[in-house]
Amino acid sequence: MTSPKTDASQLELFAQELFAAFKPAASPPAPHKAPAPLFKAPTRPTPTLPVPPVGPNDAPLRKIQLGTHTVHYVLRRSARRSHGFMISDEGLHVTSPRRAPLDDVERAIRAKQNWILTKLFERSERRSMRGQQQPVAWVDGARLPYLGADIVLRLQEATRSHCVFDPEARELRVGVTPGLEEWQIRERVKLWFQGEAKRLFGERLDLYAPRVGVSYNAFALSSAGTRWGSCTVAGNIRLNWKLVHYPLALLDYVVVHELAHLREMNHSPAFWAVVGEVFPDYEGAKAGLKKRSIEMPVLFPDD
Repeated sequence: MTSPKTDASQLELFAQELFAAFKPAASPPAPHKAPAPLFKAPTRPTPTLPVPPVGPNDAPLRKIQLGTHTVHYVLRRSARRSHGFMISDEGLHVTSPRRAPLDDVERAIRAKQNWILTKLFERSERRSMRGQQQPVAWVDGARLPYLGADIVLRLQEATRSHCVFDPEARELRVGVTPGLEEWQIRERVKLWFQGEAKRLFGERLDLYAPRVGVSYNAFALSSAGTRWGSCTVAGNIRLNWKLVHYPLALLDYVVVHELAHLREMNHSPAFWAVVGEVFPDYEGAKAGLKKRSIEMPVLFPDD
């Protein structure tokens, strides 16, 4: 009995099927993985809201919950008829009518909560950035800001103290007598800056008062930590002497701002219209003051 003939092509097909039966199953494709970033930006810390300091004889702080934020504030009572708010580097200060109940005070705070939180976070960030800056070293060759540009401090041995500015060389020359200490040099320079501020404020007030259409009664220097200026109904104007560090245009904006209060004793649209008549780019000036105040070097740490 003869065996059937096997075709060569049939053998090859049989071999392929046999090998396929013993071949391990293919692994499923690995899920696509996004490449890891080469550089990862650091997480920006959430600034903390400032808490006003309390002295031993001060009333305790009050606090209120605004959204997810707990805000501590100082509450003062006065004869005013409405609630007033002031934001400083130290936190929120509220001034309310003497007989206003606490519920009324808190309603007024909540009505302004977006503005209050925005300003508190701005102050917190500015304070943090200022804290990272090193104070100016009071040595020969130090650079000091004056009207938006730098002048050079020159310390010269002298038998008599003096402080003279050379506008051509842009140098402030201070005579250093034997035994003069650094804090005395710093105070001498501060007095010079304050003298320049008083001179410039007088000139700029006299220049802009006719343009605003008002006359002021008197002006004085201020050392306020958070306000550039103030104006009373009687026409008494106070201007922060530290404006002498900033460009003249920013100083002029503050001068016009305070003079405009003699026509509109508020911050209504009518008030800003008065400012805009004389200083159209007041929005740019406000932004410039904010930016420059963050960048300003620390000259007088105790102020």
